[in-house]
Amino acid sequence: MRYTLLFSILIFCFISCGKDKFSSTPTLKFESVNTRGLHNQEAISFTLSFTDAEGDISDSIYVQKLTSNCPGSNNDALFAIPSFPATKNQKGTINVTLNYTDISPKCQENDTTVFRFVLRDLAHHASDTVSSPTVILYYP
Repeated sequence: MRYTLLFSILIFCFISCGKDKFSSTPTLKFESVNTRGLHNQEAISFTLSFTDAEGDISDSIYVQKLTSNCPGSNNDALFAIPSFPATKNQKGTINVTLNYTDISPKCQENDTTVFRFVLRDLAHHASDTVSSPTVILYYP
C-alpha cells in the first residue's frame, strides 16, 4: 500500500511537469474582441495568444470571415503580423484590427459574422482554428 501511494505521487509529478512543454505546431487561443457590434467608421480588434516551440511563426495570420445572412460577404485573407524574435518556447499575443470598410455587409441589411483565425509557422505547421464570438456588422 505504501509503495502504491508513493508510485502514484511520482506518476502525478511526472505528468504535471510535462504540461508546460510547447509543441512544434503553433497553438492559438482567442483572448478578446473590443466590440460585439460594429458600425460604419469603426474598427474591430481581436486579441489572440500563441505559443510555438521553435519560435518560427510566419509573418502572417489567416483570417476567415463567415457571415450568416449574406454569403457573398464571406472572405478570407492573410494579414501581416509583427515579426517576433525567434526564441525557443515562444509565447506572445497578436492583435488583428479590421476596419468596417474592409468587412462591411455586402447585402442591404445587418449581418451576423464569425471570424476564424489560423497561425502558421515557417515549417508549415498550422495551428488549430480558433473562432471569435458572433459579431454584428450593422448596415449603414
